[in-house]
Amino acid sequence: MNDNIVTLEKKLRRGQLTLHLPQGRVKTFGTGPPYAEWIVYKPATLRRIARDPEMMLGETYMNGEWDVPQGRLAALLEVLMANFSDSPTEAHGIKARLLKNIIHPGNGIMRSYRNVAHHYDLDEWVFRRFLDQDMQYSCAYFYAPDISLDEAQRAKCQHIMNKLVLSPGQHVLDIGCGWGGLALYLAEHAGVKVTGLTLSREQLRVATNRAMERGLQNLVEFRLQDYREHTGSYDRIVCVGMFEHVGVAHYERYFDQLSHLLRPLGSALLHTIGRYGPPSTTNPWIRKYIFPGGYNPALSEVTGAIEKSGLIACDVEVLRLHYALTLEAWYKRFQSHREQVAERMGERFCRMWEFYLASCEASFRWRNLVVFQIQLGHRLEALPITRDYLYETAGHALEAGSSRLAAS
Repeated sequence: MNDNIVTLEKKLRRGQLTLHLPQGRVKTFGTGPPYAEWIVYKPATLRRIARDPEMMLGETYMNGEWDVPQGRLAALLEVLMANFSDSPTEAHGIKARLLKNIIHPGNGIMRSYRNVAHHYDLDEWVFRRFLDQDMQYSCAYFYAPDISLDEAQRAKCQHIMNKLVLSPGQHVLDIGCGWGGLALYLAEHAGVKVTGLTLSREQLRVATNRAMERGLQNLVEFRLQDYREHTGSYDRIVCVGMFEHVGVAHYERYFDQLSHLLRPLGSALLHTIGRYGPPSTTNPWIRKYIFPGGYNPALSEVTGAIEKSGLIACDVEVLRLHYALTLEAWYKRFQSHREQVAERMGERFCRMWEFYLASCEASFRWRNLVVFQIQLGHRLEALPITRDYLYETAGHALEAGSSRLAAS
């Protein structure tokens, strides 16, 4: 443990960390904000974390080997991330490229179904404890810092709808439709027909029921199907929060399929978590416990595959900090139901889930994660040549959409 204390003394230059050790010992490192406390219960815990921090920080938390004062998990992660950088060196980049095919094996169709089932086929009840009313499980759009999560998720749907430039009667493909919220929004607000694809049986069940309840079954159809198995021809294609599950080895296949499914004058929107730095690897704890097969790409990895498909990247928007705000809201909502979740799912599940939400929020605030929205088309004229169309009526549309939702 002494070696780990020395490391903290040397490395901690930003913020202040108060470390509570077994047998009542207390050590403080650094000065000034941010302030964090770390309560370690077992003598071996710091050694285990030091040997493999990317895996063991989360695993030891799940096991109850350390804790923080209530509501202060994000503060600890901020101090640790601020002082122990994961910025890739040249050697790290070479290692990442060499290990990529081992760490991120190809997500073939059957593997993709298994990976999705691991996370998304959890009891719907769990997701309803922390998501918004519409069950949007992707980055919200905080056009103002003080809006609610539900408002921000509706704004995300409206922002995407604006980017799709929809006309009534068009046919939209939603790849990775989740519980159906975006598909239903587009059908209700733009009068389009939507086909949604998911690999989760739970999501299919919920989305189909929601379409029936809202009388949209003639406009919206949901299918349990991989994007590679799908055939058809679409005016628009939208993919929100699914590309992270494609796998680097399948990027070219993915964009080739988009190109094949998209009509000549059509356009597509890809909304994905990404990293603003160079390519890397998935955090091993996230890969093991939360998203097996998941990977957040560098923009260079995405654009290279787009170029090979023949599609044109018409516009790219980087949403910065929007996902941090979304995850912060999810974490708070989860904590407000924590006792219920622990009773139903167990304490270890609760600790896993809160570490997942808090560490992801921290990665969007203090590491290199952002969200890319990339508009694609076959032709230069697939979309308007300025961004004015995105914002001219956005405020009015949001207001009208909210009124319609309230009336329904």
